[in-house]
Amino acid sequence: MKAIIGKKIGMTQVFDEVGRVIPVTVISAACWVVQKKTKETDGYEAVQVGFDPKKDKQVRMPQKGHFAKAGVKPTRVLQEFRGPSDLEVGAQIHVDVFAPGTVVDVIGTSKGRGFQGVVKRHGFSGGPATHGSKTGRIPGSVGASAWPSRVIKGKKLPGQMGNKRVTLRNLVVVGTDVEQNLIWLRGAVPGARNSTVVIREAKAGGK
Repeated sequence: MKAIIGKKIGMTQVFDEVGRVIPVTVISAACWVVQKKTKETDGYEAVQVGFDPKKDKQVRMPQKGHFAKAGVKPTRVLQEFRGPSDLEVGAQIHVDVFAPGTVVDVIGTSKGRGFQGVVKRHGFSGGPATHGSKTGRIPGSVGASAWPSRVIKGKKLPGQMGNKRVTLRNLVVVGTDVEQNLIWLRGAVPGARNSTVVIREAKAGGK
């Protein structure tokens, strides 16, 4: 599977050939092959990819040996992609692995919103705001007292909002810049600025 790790820079807009505005997310993506796993040695085929180089003094000795064996600089992010690959250890993966017009899936971590109530977290309408009502933004009844005498699993309640793994499917690659390691994806991408995202070829297919 074609895949690359990148960092979300932000959003901007570009114009197509007929002058229509296209909102795009700019991602800086350039990573290196740190290790290749095979069925003979590891029992499965995969490629270990590193992203975002860091200083040697920030790396522990075992990790230094792991990166030195591959001949690449230590990185902050290490991730495996299952499946066979023609890439060699130490090779750099550029953004041109995805041509303009390619349909991809993007995996990221959504922005954390902290502890939120049901109105913001689940879109509840809340109670009346007039005539002395005291319901406000509370969730209301969450279960009967006689039976089953408990709150049923899956009930929408207040709690942690955001900061979860999110996969957006079937985004279109608008363009790439190999010299600056930039790739433009149509639409929004999950996560805050400078957050790490994974771009992979679309599994579902289609635009």
